[in-house]
Amino acid sequence: MERIIIADDSETARMFIKRCLEIIGLRDAQFLEAANGRDALQLTKEQLAKGEPVDLLVSDLNMPVMDGVTLLKWVKTSPRLVQLPVLIITSAGNPAKEQELMEQGALAVLNKPVSPASLLKALDSMIDREDGYA
Repeated sequence: MERIIIADDSETARMFIKRCLEIIGLRDAQFLEAANGRDALQLTKEQLAKGEPVDLLVSDLNMPVMDGVTLLKWVKTSPRLVQLPVLIITSAGNPAKEQELMEQGALAVLNKPVSPASLLKALDSMIDREDGYA
C-alpha cells in the first residue's frame, strides 16, 4: 500500500489515524490529508491524473463541506475510482447507518476511537505482513 488519504475535519484525528496505520505496518506509505470530503475527492483525482492512484481512503463520517457518505457515493459511482477501498470512521455508533454504508461499498465502518487492532482487522487482507504488525 503506497498512498493513503485520511479525510477528517480534525487535524488531531488525522494525526491519530495516521499513527495507528503506521503502527500496523504502513510506515512507508505516503499519507495525504484532507479536512473534508470534497478535498479528499480532489486529492484522489489529482493522484490518479499523475498516474499515482490512491490505495486506501480513510474518511470520517461527519465533516463540513462534504461528509463521508457523500464522498463514499462519489467514489463508488465513479468508473475510475470504484475499486478504491473506503474505510469509514464514525462516532455515531449507529448499526443501521453502518449497514447502509457497507451496502454502499464501504470496506469497513469503524467506531471512534479507532485503535491499531481495529484498523488491522479491517485492513487485514490489504496489509503486507513481511515487515508489518502481526
